[in-house]
Amino acid sequence: MLRTPGAVRDAERWTAHNYHPLPVVVASAEGSWVTDVDGRRYLDCLAGYSALNFGHRHPTLIQAAHEQLDKLTLTSRAFVHDQFADFCRELAALCGKDLVLPMNTGAEAVETGIKVARKWGYQVKGVAPGQANIVVAEGNFHGRTTTIVSFSTDEDARADFGPYTPGFTVVPYGDLAALEAAIDENTVAVLLEPIQGEQGVVLPPEGYLPGVRRVCTERNVLFVADEIQSGLGRTGRTFACDHEGVVPDMYLLGKALGGGIVPVSAVAANADVLGVLKPGQHGSTFGGNPLACAVATEVVRLLATGEFQRRSAELGERLDAGLRALVGKGLVAVRVRGLWAGLDIDPALMSGRQACERLMERGVLAKDTHGSTIRLAPPLVITEAEIDHAVAQLAAVLAG
Repeated sequence: MLRTPGAVRDAERWTAHNYHPLPVVVASAEGSWVTDVDGRRYLDCLAGYSALNFGHRHPTLIQAAHEQLDKLTLTSRAFVHDQFADFCRELAALCGKDLVLPMNTGAEAVETGIKVARKWGYQVKGVAPGQANIVVAEGNFHGRTTTIVSFSTDEDARADFGPYTPGFTVVPYGDLAALEAAIDENTVAVLLEPIQGEQGVVLPPEGYLPGVRRVCTERNVLFVADEIQSGLGRTGRTFACDHEGVVPDMYLLGKALGGGIVPVSAVAANADVLGVLKPGQHGSTFGGNPLACAVATEVVRLLATGEFQRRSAELGERLDAGLRALVGKGLVAVRVRGLWAGLDIDPALMSGRQACERLMERGVLAKDTHGSTIRLAPPLVITEAEIDHAVAQLAAVLAG
């Protein structure tokens, strides 16, 4: 008797329905593959929304976790532990920044970035108390806290969660003129995803990110790059901003930083920015805990070799070619950067959800977003053969 239907029913019975997962119940995983409770294997082409960039149970990361579990898991930031300095130093070096502030979740990193930008605005820029504003982009996805959803343009994320936090100005993504016009004397930061993931892997127009960097420098405004999904090798470079040689004032990092094992996020910036925080003004009990630091340090060391960035770039070209061959054969548009792809399916053919259900039936896991769009973000350890397999299954689904 199959265990999946009962497990799905139990999950639906005992949890709030804030997700609509595919009816697959994963029991084990390794590399690019997961196995469900009935023993069926699936190629994971979502990788935990980029949290599993190094695949499931990467041996180096698992070893680091096991070794740390036998020694020390938590101290709180009331004390210093022996894994903390190595993590912060090596991540700062990877980012080319002076300082790192470790947190846990991506949303916490974004909230931290907002707080730091406001405090910088008051203490360094000289903005009048209570008047700081931050420019953000339409179609953004930065998390789900009450402050973050206050400037979301996705009604599913935003509706009925008010009253909303003030202090944000929303402009069209990719419109540099609109962004520049929105900046005033009280603007402390521009907060952007260099590639909008939840929106469907929307790539910036050529020259947009360098333009944002120029405007922020000219107007004395911080450029805060949310690289939580796009960073750490996903796009074929360490950061998505690297593709246009752009260095933001602040990186917001998460997801892959925890190696698919523990939640780890961080803010990286220079001392003239992060230095505005003093003891007692911001913190997290679990932020920068020993287990998280032990795993995340190994993540940084894997990235420091450049291997995963190269794999993403090279394999991304293969993925791009395979997907573009399907445009006009069920796909109407494809956007690819490294091993990250947004695919717009002909809505007359099927919805994104239907496409993902049919891919699941063929042993490939992906995720839909915004109607007829699906996203692919396979682990960076995926092979050429596995990419070809995923594209072949998509082609079969589109062909009906």
